Amino acid sequence: MFDLDKWQEILGTMRKNKLRTFLTAFGVFWGIFMLVLLLGVGKGLENGIFNRFGDGAKNSIFFSNGRTSLAHQGLAPGREINFTNDDITAIEREVNNLKIIAPRNRLFGEFTINYQKQNGSYQVFGATDQFFKMNGEKLNKGRLLNPNDDKEKRKVIVLGETAKNVLFGDSVNAVGEYVNIKGIYFKVVGIFNASGNNKGRREERAYIPFTTLQTTFNQPNKVQMLALVAQDGIPADEIEKRVRKVLATRHKFSEEDPLALQVNNNERELKQLNGLFSGIRTFVWIVGIGTLIAGIVGVSNIMLIIVKERTREIGVRKALGATPFSVVSLILQESIVITAFSGYLGLLAGAGLLDGIRYLLESSGAELPFFARPEVDVEVAIAATIVLVISGAVAGLVPALKAANIKPIEALRAD
Repeated sequence: MFDLDKWQEILGTMRKNKLRTFLTAFGVFWGIFMLVLLLGVGKGLENGIFNRFGDGAKNSIFFSNGRTSLAHQGLAPGREINFTNDDITAIEREVNNLKIIAPRNRLFGEFTINYQKQNGSYQVFGATDQFFKMNGEKLNKGRLLNPNDDKEKRKVIVLGETAKNVLFGDSVNAVGEYVNIKGIYFKVVGIFNASGNNKGRREERAYIPFTTLQTTFNQPNKVQMLALVAQDGIPADEIEKRVRKVLATRHKFSEEDPLALQVNNNERELKQLNGLFSGIRTFVWIVGIGTLIAGIVGVSNIMLIIVKERTREIGVRKALGATPFSVVSLILQESIVITAFSGYLGLLAGAGLLDGIRYLLESSGAELPFFARPEVDVEVAIAATIVLVISGAVAGLVPALKAANIKPIEALRAD
């Protein structure tokens, strides 16, 4: 199978028919190149979409105030639903299997935060320590909020990395310093980093204790948003139904009212996205393999032409004692060489192009909203290589068997 003379003959045949060999190889090259490129781009889209979730809990559910759209118990639609602290207590009491329940309020608009002569306009949120655990902010310096901050209504603040850099620069250790918000001073206790596609925007935020924001900025007994995380193994949809039932009873709206609550169920979104990308991956494989098959069929047709052109030569070989296996191996080797070599080049070209795109994105610092880190899994590359070798053998099998069945006497009479 690895006879040196055969390899020299194969290479000689390819050099003799350069254009035909190139066009045949290009079909396989293009098929595997497109397969790798489509898979890589699909993975880049998948990474970009899932990056929006950052490091937060993937089974989190966010409830925000809504407005009723259905009449219920004699009450007209159009009523605004506003959460209170008592809603938190009711949910904790009546909904089992909750891992985290974390309220969050915000000061509407962007507020100016001052430090000496420096200032910047940022979003200011009131949150509990539990909120950080499920939202994905990571500690950089100092500490995050803790239960005592909320219990004692402390005037402390945690700044995002971007806000800290604008207010304090690189030369000042912000932790321990005081910043001014609407004439009220807050002690900086920590700096945090964020992740995901909106990383930069999230690092422009500032967090103070939830109860501090309620009492200091005139939001008594008001809750704008509730974030919940179910215990491991408990479907988020189940928790959503239970919470919706509790709130519907307390605020007298229909559980079927789609607008009474604004709900963002990350687990449900993830399932939908996983289903979407499974469909995209299947489509990409169908298109890529279809293109690859077209190239393989081209190889098979060319090998049939080669067998026909070399009918007399094959007849002479068999008349001189060449075995059918020897003839089959000669044709198969030529087919495998063309498909494997051109396919491997296509694999390298596709992977190289994806690496180039990834390098340009990372070096430029660009953050596309729905695209990040295009790549191809190692398993896919190995599978593609195996498919190439098998495809090359299959493409040459029919021509090889036809060559092996040539009778020497009929081959010698061929024109």
